[in-house]
Amino acid sequence: MDTNIVEVINVTREVAWLPWAVQYFFLIGLSVGGVLLSLPGYAFAREDWRKLGRVALLVALTCGLAAPVALLSDLHQPGRFWHFYVVVRPTSWMWWGSLIIPFYVTGLLVYAWACFREEFQEQGRVDSRLAVLYRLAALGGGRNDRLIRVTGLVVLAGAALVALYTGTEVAVVKARPLWHTPFLPVQFLTTALVGAAGLVLILNRFAADSDRDVEVRANRLLASFLGAVMVFGGLWLALGLFGIDRTHAEALDSVSTSEAWRVTAVWAVLAAVVPFVIAVGKPMGTGLLTGLIAVHSAWMFRWTVFIGGQTVPKTGAGFYEYALPAGPDGLLGIIGTAGLWFFLLLVITAFLPTPLRPAPHPVRAVMAADRVVAAAE
Repeated sequence: MDTNIVEVINVTREVAWLPWAVQYFFLIGLSVGGVLLSLPGYAFAREDWRKLGRVALLVALTCGLAAPVALLSDLHQPGRFWHFYVVVRPTSWMWWGSLIIPFYVTGLLVYAWACFREEFQEQGRVDSRLAVLYRLAALGGGRNDRLIRVTGLVVLAGAALVALYTGTEVAVVKARPLWHTPFLPVQFLTTALVGAAGLVLILNRFAADSDRDVEVRANRLLASFLGAVMVFGGLWLALGLFGIDRTHAEALDSVSTSEAWRVTAVWAVLAAVVPFVIAVGKPMGTGLLTGLIAVHSAWMFRWTVFIGGQTVPKTGAGFYEYALPAGPDGLLGIIGTAGLWFFLLLVITAFLPTPLRPAPHPVRAVMAADRVVAAAE
């Protein structure tokens, strides 16, 4: 009797974390980065950082409100979110995330209100159809630096927790050497700062007054964040190339035969070096270009980590094929999330008052008046 032997070499598996997850980690990272960039101008009352801080706060607010929607969509059945609150899992970073996210978003909303309260008060004094709403939003008060500082510290704690949990819940996966590295939470944070600085540069052009000082400062910040990305990326690569750490060596070995991953590596280097050189060499007049590249880099890093990482099998040889579907779990979901963010941007910027112009410095104002009088004489 003939016997047929079938040897199973590998089993192709569908990706578990869909592009919704990429969108969530991208948006929540930009929000955290926006909060950090807003703190000098608001929580620490640095007037020279105020205009950049306002744009950064807009980044934090719009991205922070859109991110949880993408996260709920990634659950495949959004109604499952309540399971996190009825089943206690203190050993799960995802369970901790279900507590951290509401804390962060609530803190962000209160912090944003405290920061914009002065503008609401001023606009409430202007004769307009929305004057009543502005007075209600101000709650009878104006600028309160102490309140801003306290709420800023609260949202900073929430941002730190978000950065910790989003990086750690991926890094703890021992079955995937590409993910299982202590560098991943730091790389998520530094690339989030890159994306936030990039979005500040973009919104400074289209949602603010294209302030040159903001552009220069944001470009310099972007260059410093890109420098940090390159340092941590180089350390990760060195640990694998020189066999200093077994996990990093396994991660490099798992993708060493892939032409697509080699192209990705070249892209990653260029995406960091090109905007870094531009931002350092010509920080004025290049904000739109460096901003677009930076936002693209932050998004593609997460796409590579999540989607690319899942194409590397845990066991067996070869790579899984992934084709981006056109439906809600693919391209349509990405476009829909971007549309939600854009809608929030339009609504928030439509309601927010015109930014207040900083009061002139007393000494400079006197000197300017003296020059006017001298010119008249």
